[in-house]
Amino acid sequence: MASVWVHFLSLFIWGCFSLRPVYGTAELKVLMGLKASLDPDGRFLSSWTGDGDPCSGSFDGVACNEHGKVTNISLQGKGLYGSVPAAISGLKCLSGLYLHYNSLSGGIPKEIANLTELTDLYLNVNNFSGAIPEEIGNMASLQVLQLCYNQLIGSIPTQLGLLKKLTVLALQCNHLTGAIPAGLGELSMLRRLDLSFNQLFGSIPTKLTEIPVLEVLDVRNNNLSGNVPSGLRGLSGEFQYGNNKGLCGIGFSALSNCEASDQINPSRPEPFGRDPVSSKNMPQSANVKLHCSTPNCQSSSKSPVAIVIGLIAAVVGATIVGLFTFSWYRRRKQKIGNAFEFSESRLSTDQGKDFFPKSGSPLINLEYSNGWDPLADGRNGAGFSQEVLQSFRFNLEEVESATQYFSEVNLLGKSNFAATYKGILRDGTVVAVKSINKTSCKTEESEFLKGLKVLSSLRHENLVGLRGFCCSSGRGECFLIYDFIANGSLLQYLDAKDGSGRVLDWPTRVSIINGIANGMEYLHGSRPNKLALVHQNISAEKVLIDKHFKPLLSDCGIHKLLVDDVVFSTLKASAAMGYLAPEYPTIGRFTEKSDMYAFGMLILQILSGKRRITHSIRLGAESGKLEDLIDEKLHGKFSDFEAEKLSKIALLCTNEAPAQRPSMETVVQELCQS
Repeated sequence: MASVWVHFLSLFIWGCFSLRPVYGTAELKVLMGLKASLDPDGRFLSSWTGDGDPCSGSFDGVACNEHGKVTNISLQGKGLYGSVPAAISGLKCLSGLYLHYNSLSGGIPKEIANLTELTDLYLNVNNFSGAIPEEIGNMASLQVLQLCYNQLIGSIPTQLGLLKKLTVLALQCNHLTGAIPAGLGELSMLRRLDLSFNQLFGSIPTKLTEIPVLEVLDVRNNNLSGNVPSGLRGLSGEFQYGNNKGLCGIGFSALSNCEASDQINPSRPEPFGRDPVSSKNMPQSANVKLHCSTPNCQSSSKSPVAIVIGLIAAVVGATIVGLFTFSWYRRRKQKIGNAFEFSESRLSTDQGKDFFPKSGSPLINLEYSNGWDPLADGRNGAGFSQEVLQSFRFNLEEVESATQYFSEVNLLGKSNFAATYKGILRDGTVVAVKSINKTSCKTEESEFLKGLKVLSSLRHENLVGLRGFCCSSGRGECFLIYDFIANGSLLQYLDAKDGSGRVLDWPTRVSIINGIANGMEYLHGSRPNKLALVHQNISAEKVLIDKHFKPLLSDCGIHKLLVDDVVFSTLKASAAMGYLAPEYPTIGRFTEKSDMYAFGMLILQILSGKRRITHSIRLGAESGKLEDLIDEKLHGKFSDFEAEKLSKIALLCTNEAPAQRPSMETVVQELCQS
């Protein structure tokens, strides 16, 4: 028996770590089959050839490890419109699969679960249909699972509760039904769970409150009911539950107190709401234990044969753990390869891994001592917690070291009130450091502190993440340390020339609009202990594009730090580009409706590919003549249905009358509808 196990494990190790290249091997055949399925007409993956070497760098979006095995496929935003074949399971060493922002359709093949090395699975913003394969629960290495913005149906498999390394689970904007699996509460590393905009029913499992690191839970726009677990109050504004008419609970500002009929019946498996569900119709995602006939469940009693096999496996495993550890580390270092990246973008942030702010290094020897330092001498008028201070507060030495003492070589840009530098923290993370002179900041210390607190509280996948801040009395400057976004601003992709590599395809344009809308909805949403926030200066320049072509809004809330004169000085540029709402000169203030106007202008810019919206472009939107509206550089490769819907949204948002413009929540709901 032991010899059989040794032989099996030897074959497995040989499979992943053989020194033979993939050229001419089974992996090359798998890649060519993948090309035929993803890109049936061969329009986008022409670099994938049957006589080529995928590990030479010639295969667009393919990266290999040092042993010549394919470990990463990055084809996001490529315009692919085929399907994912079951044969992809042949790439045994694949650790990253990025197929988001395409138009892929069909079902997600259950064979994808055979990719046991996979850590990142991005299939979001496509047209996948059918149910989520329960076999995905076997992918023990999975850390990020992005299936949002598709046409998926059925219930959420209970087997997802077996993914113990999962940090992000995004299933929003599908057609999922059934109840929320209570087993998701077993995911001890889960930080972000988004189930919004589906048709889920039942109650919110109390088990979710036991996830120790959960920071974001979004269940909006479902059919949930019953008592909301009180433990979710700790998530504050990061728990979003709107448009679930059956929910009730104590301590949630938008919910009424529960009646006796709303309470969960402990005699029935959770989750259930106020509407009784018979046991025979219990949704698949109810909180029931897996039968032990499944491969992921162990019986309470074990046979002697099983014990012997387990002991043998343990001994054999111990003898090869060194090899596994070393090889795994090398593969992780080699994992990411992306044809979209610039030279430095391999160090830029990725939503699944660096969504939450982190400190660059331990904060010691703080420079603040005398003069201007809003947080000196233990002053904390804005109510910062010690955790927030430790997470966000940098010292001047760190900032100077990161930017090479603000070298002109690292200067990214200047405005009338700030200069932005590229920097590298001690842990190797690339950041953008915005330097603001003291004279541009609010003079009232309490107001400045409140502004800092607002900025530090903003956390969303479509906002540029603030990593920290530093106020230097010696330099008379405040520094905001942000995530560095490698692909520049949306402005660079407008008026782009054919062949420049900056002409965005249709799926990418649609996904960028969706992302901007999600970020703005987060800002506009009124959450417990957090008031709605108006951006005030939305423009193509303020929309940054990351390496996966995901949009991120920059400068969110920064007006909370600045004196009025500086804020008003930015109006000239906004007005010149057409973003300033027509009612502003009359009312003299910014509102959510003025943000909506700017968003409508952004949609017209993205659809037309133009920086300036002419009368003919607007007329094309109003008359439905898409040929006058849609960017001619798309050469007709766009969806008429999506183009008409987006143009109508743009016209509503840019209505002259503010009251006639929709809310961002309404727009997001409309964008989610197929």
